[in-house]
Amino acid sequence: MAQAEARHILVPTEEACIELKTKIEGGLDFAAAAAEHSKCPSGRSGGALGSFGPGQMVKEFDEVVFSGEIGKVLGPVKTQFGYHLIEITKRTA
Repeated sequence: MAQAEARHILVPTEEACIELKTKIEGGLDFAAAAAEHSKCPSGRSGGALGSFGPGQMVKEFDEVVFSGEIGKVLGPVKTQFGYHLIEITKRTA
């Protein structure tokens, strides 16, 4: 079964998400940005979500994690929780 490891940053608005993405692409450390800005408890660990399989996350999140480019900052991804920036760190088929 496919497995993925990812980290994310959850913020309440699309504007905040886009602003953070620009800063990260400009050199801001993803983990530091997660620790400071993420509204998810995973922010304390740099946004790391550990290893998970398909169907363990909400649909919109799952679709990005199991089809997106590994190592690239993806998003904004809108879910019922807010807006996410996602970085896939590892994925197996």
